[in-house]
Formats: sequence, structure tokens, C-alpha cells
Amino acid sequence: MTVAAAGIAAASTAASELADGEAFRHELRQWLETNFTPAIAAAIGPPHDDRDQAFEARRRWNAILVDAGYGAIAWPVEHGGRDAGLVEQLVYTEEMARVGAPGPVNAIGVANIAPAIMAHGTAHQKARFLRPLLRGDEIWSQGMSEPDAGSDLAGLRCRADRDGDDFVVNGQKTWNSNGHRADWCQLFVRTSQDGPKHHGITALLVDLRTPGIAAQPIRTMVGETAFSELFFSDVRVPVGAVLGQIDDGWSVATDTLSHERAGVASLHLAVRARLDHLLAAVRATADPASRVARQALARRYIDVRNVELLAKRALGAMLQGRPPGPESSLIKLAWSTTDQALARTAVEVLGLDALDGPWARGLLASCSLTIAGGTTEVNKNIVAERVLGLPRDPRPAP
Repeated sequence: MTVAAAGIAAASTAASELADGEAFRHELRQWLETNFTPAIAAAIGPPHDDRDQAFEARRRWNAILVDAGYGAIAWPVEHGGRDAGLVEQLVYTEEMARVGAPGPVNAIGVANIAPAIMAHGTAHQKARFLRPLLRGDEIWSQGMSEPDAGSDLAGLRCRADRDGDDFVVNGQKTWNSNGHRADWCQLFVRTSQDGPKHHGITALLVDLRTPGIAAQPIRTMVGETAFSELFFSDVRVPVGAVLGQIDDGWSVATDTLSHERAGVASLHLAVRARLDHLLAAVRATADPASRVARQALARRYIDVRNVELLAKRALGAMLQGRPPGPESSLIKLAWSTTDQALARTAVEVLGLDALDGPWARGLLASCSLTIAGGTTEVNKNIVAERVLGLPRDPRPAP
């Protein structure tokens, strides 16, 4: 096939995907109008409501999504998805954001852990875990970060020592999303000290109801307890719980994080919604001083549009068949700094009205955005070295 013919074929395929995406948008929009009722929305509450009642309402909504085939549309059909392509996935994200409907209650489980189980799990593990995870019957957390090994996964110290048919796990994990509610954990542990740091790591699928495990909720300065610390004391985990191969957990972790990074392309939707809310609040205020903030609002509008354009550029590349690469770190970096700036601008523009309620919560919560999901410093290094081609940052001597 000639280059010209290949280009025509690619354009035809893209056009077909876009047409299918719009048909899916119409289907999903109609379904949401019927099923995402005001009563369900009220029970779920605002996006960051971590009350037990709100969590259970999200779990019930999750089951409705799954039963209708909208629980994880990118999953293969045999596991409960619809093999949706990138365009349909983007449409899904846009339509859910438009009405404020939450996605899977097992957000990390569906986006990250389940794909790793599909790629590295045994037939038994797939049959045992995927369906309950998708329905939200079992809640999952991810055990990567530790007090001294956050962004540096290879520096983890939580140990698992082989003892016959079991591993005996001792150590600590932190920043586990829904850790105090989770039934299971994709736990990364050190099983060998030989070789480079990223060798000797193993991924385990751990039942958090096993004796010796304690979960301690972390109350953030926003007043929420969405994260927990997990403590492991002589916890016996069967060797059959290994995901992938012993001492090759780095491959599982890399695959897991590749799914997380692919999702950053839709981050612009959330920050655009917050900008729209801020603009509406400014228009409604009677304070004439808000007029002097037009330049700040214009800067935030430009920032948000830049995040959107970066995301759509990455999505366009993926539509052409190129997998998500280090550019995702650039999107995450732009999103986190833009969202922080937007929170500060809200306080500058709205004044005392922004020091209570959602705007105050947003200001406090924004402090974590340059840490969660990959710190700003790490993302800057990735962008510098892998996108811009600059020399590697000097590494300390061993």
C-alpha cells in the first residue's frame, strides 16, 4: 500500500470512528436522561462527598451502569465491557461529566488494576476478580506508595518473605484510595534484594480481611478520609495470589501506570467545568470589584484551553495508532498547576464568599494536585528528558 493510500485508509477509519462516536453519544445521552435521576444525584452528593451513605449510593449507581453495559466500556466484551474505541471512551467521559454522573465506584480498580489482571493474571484470577470488581461488589485499593517511597516505587521496603506455600508480608503502605473501605489490594512488595532496585518486586492480590492487616484512615486538611494507611504484620498471603511472575512486579506496575497515564487525556473536562462554575459565580456577584479580575480570569481561561488542546493533541495521536507516551506527563503537569491557579483565582475574585463551601474546599484540596498521581518534580524530569530530549538529571553516586 502506498503512503497516499495508507493516509486515505486512516482518514476513512477515523471518520467512521467519529460517526460511531456520535451515535454512541446519542444513545448514552438518552439513557442518562432516563436513569440518572435527580434522586440518584442527590443521594450521591457532590463529587468529593466521602460519607458512607454517599459511597453506598455510588455503589448502587455503579451496579446500574454495569447492568446497562456502561460500567467499563473499554473492557473486552467477555469481561463485561463493549470493546469501545478511543472516540467512544472520550464521548463517554464527556457525557458523564456533562450531567455530573460518577463513573465506576472502583475507579482505580477498573482503570488500572483490572487491566493488569487481564494482562498478567491467571484464568482463575480473571474469573474470580474481574466481575465483582466491575460491579463494585468488592472494593479495591492499590498498594504502591510508602512513607519513604512515593513516586520512587523502586524504593519500596514492604517485604514479603517466602515461607512454604505462603508469603509473609511486613511493612506499611500509604495514600491508599478507599483503603479503609477496600476488600482487596493490588499490593507491591519486595521479594528480593538482589540486582537493581526495580528487580525483586512482586505484585500480590491481597484480601484485606486477612489477619494482621490494619487500615488507618488519613484525615486530610479538607476534612475528608478518602485515603488510608495500611499496616501489615506477619500477614500470610498464598503464593497463588501472585499477579504475573515472582520478582517481576515492575512489569505489572509499569502496565498498571500506563493505563493511569492514558486517562489523563480527559483531565481537561474537570478543570473546564470548574472554570465554567467560577465564571458563572463572577457574573452573578454584585461586587463591582470583580471587574478588576478580568485579566486573571482571562489568564485562567487561556490556561484551561491550553490543557484541553494538549489533551486533544494526545488523543489525536492515539487515534492514529500511537500509544500514550511521556507527553501524558506534560498534560498532568499542566492540569495540576492550572487547577491550583484556578482555585487561587476564585478566592481573589470572589473574596470572602470563596472562603466557605465548595470554593474553600477546592482551595485546600488543590494543594495535593502537584503531588498526587506523580509529583511535579518527577513529571518535569520526564518531560525534560523524554519529550524535550534534554540530558538526564544527575543521579547520586551509589
